[in-house]
Amino acid sequence: MSSSETFKHEQPEIGTSHSFEFWRQVGLIAGSTLLSIAMLTSSVVAGGLIGLAISFRNLPDVRQIQNFLPAETTYIYDIKGKLLVGIHGEANRKVIPLDKINPNLKRAVLASEDSYFYNHHGIDPSGIGRAALVNWTAGGVREGGSTISMQLVKNLFLSRKRALSRKIAEAILAIRLEQILTKDRILEMYLNQVYWGHNNYGAETAAQTYFNKSAENLTLGESAMMAGLVQAPEEFSPFVNMNLAKQKQREVLGRMLALKWITYQEYNDALQQKIKLGKIKSFEASIFPYVTNAVAQELIKKFGRDAVVKGGMRVQATVAFDLQKIAEETIKKWHKTLEGQGLNNNQMALVAIDPRTHFVKALVGGVDSKASEFNRATQAQRQPGSSFKPFVYYTAFASGKFTPNTTVVDSPVSYPDINGSYSPHNYDNTFRGAIPIRTALAQSRNVPAVKIGKAIGINKVIETCRTLGIMSPMEPVSSLPLGAIGVTPLEMASAYATFANYGWQSPPTLIARVSDSSGNVLLDNTPKPRLVLDPWASATILDVMQSVVKEGTGKGAAINRPVAGKTGTTSSEKDIWFIGTVPQLTTAIWVGRDDNRQLAHGATGGGMVTPIWRDFMQQALQNVPIQNFKPASKFSRPKSIKK
Repeated sequence: MSSSETFKHEQPEIGTSHSFEFWRQVGLIAGSTLLSIAMLTSSVVAGGLIGLAISFRNLPDVRQIQNFLPAETTYIYDIKGKLLVGIHGEANRKVIPLDKINPNLKRAVLASEDSYFYNHHGIDPSGIGRAALVNWTAGGVREGGSTISMQLVKNLFLSRKRALSRKIAEAILAIRLEQILTKDRILEMYLNQVYWGHNNYGAETAAQTYFNKSAENLTLGESAMMAGLVQAPEEFSPFVNMNLAKQKQREVLGRMLALKWITYQEYNDALQQKIKLGKIKSFEASIFPYVTNAVAQELIKKFGRDAVVKGGMRVQATVAFDLQKIAEETIKKWHKTLEGQGLNNNQMALVAIDPRTHFVKALVGGVDSKASEFNRATQAQRQPGSSFKPFVYYTAFASGKFTPNTTVVDSPVSYPDINGSYSPHNYDNTFRGAIPIRTALAQSRNVPAVKIGKAIGINKVIETCRTLGIMSPMEPVSSLPLGAIGVTPLEMASAYATFANYGWQSPPTLIARVSDSSGNVLLDNTPKPRLVLDPWASATILDVMQSVVKEGTGKGAAINRPVAGKTGTTSSEKDIWFIGTVPQLTTAIWVGRDDNRQLAHGATGGGMVTPIWRDFMQQALQNVPIQNFKPASKFSRPKSIKK
């Protein structure tokens, strides 16, 4: 539809439908009087507008409309483009160009609201007279006198107050509007602006809601039903009253037939078409709330709340739908399993990151987002326990003074501390004497970790943590190597992913790309990795962590491919962890309670979390080829720096 020729007003053929008969009778009554009424109305309106225009000099400047951007829904998609959620304020709207709206809907709306749209210049004096006559004949309001242009300026610039002055203002602004915009542009703006009911603004969201299809694919019957909603959307909604909706549909189709915009066959076919309704989608819950809420929070931080709920952003999240679904199902399944093992009121979190990009591929912040939206994956600061030890041993390897075979003595020791003295002990309260670092980490011995940490300097360990993105407060106390700090599962997954990428790091993110509704890129998180750790030391800690899974506390995480990882269990069994990685995917899983009470006596990361990790990874890696980690021999060992 690009010109007035699309909508010719010819004498209609005789039909038998009730609606068509109504319009035929109207035509007969109006035939003898319409011309005189139109001429009189035109003179009155035109003269009145000239006189009143002076009184309306303070009306809004319609030229602003050329820069107008309607409030539009922001959509979040997964990495492959599957829709996860729409975020919006009052207006759920997706703006589309006029050529993406089916001609059926354009004709139906114009027939219902302004059939002379392509013939007038903003106001339709004859239409006002015609509407008055139709309404008088029908004994009620059957046709409005406002043109599409008048309705648009009313929606954008004026109040809803019913008054003669407002109607005059509408007319003046409509005339001004038509001097600066084409008819097609006005119609496009109207169809994207108008309210269709159930919090849907614009033709596209309405079509998706009412018929579960794009506005581009609407049938004639669906289009006529939608057009019938404009004057009273909730009253005539097919979700509320299908009989009333069908009645309005018949009236619209009758008007289209009377205008000769459809044939009688098309009229009948449209009435007989079975209407298949969609479902109300405004404020529909997200498929994956923990993911989309975290994405929304990041967007708000960067762009502000108004830009997110009204700006019509198109957000490509980093998560993969299938992987996220596996993660959610795994957490639900194992929550119940752990409760059966005595871990009552347990909460869980899972974060899976691609170490090559640091894109978050799956994120679960709790066992039930409906019960609690608190995101434990990104917001819960929990003690990592022994899963902190790889940061200590990496720092030792990076110093150039230690290797996996370096001997450390697992024996009683005491250090001065802020509370007097600190004497670390092992989980089993035994000591094993001289053992290599590889064994010390594989068996998760506490005393050797503290001794190595003190030997290289606790402040050096803190530097490593900061480099890895762990920003929690840390004091250089002797107990730090045993994980006496608060960290999030996201921080732990990201840190281990940096090891898995041999020291190369990009900021961990849930957002790959953001554009506006026109396709202009607002944010591009294409990975730009930086080398932040020593590659040899990273490869070496990966090698030692493979021993954890092969022969140590992480044996429960063994799968049919190389795995490097570390278990974590805090004192009093309040937090249990396993963070493990293969070259293509790093996953951290945490289990604990929101009230920070003990899970159960004897609860450990090695005994209870490794099976969860194994279950998730076996599914996640089903079609991923097996890869080996690069050996440390591929990199140059750092030279020891003597003080």
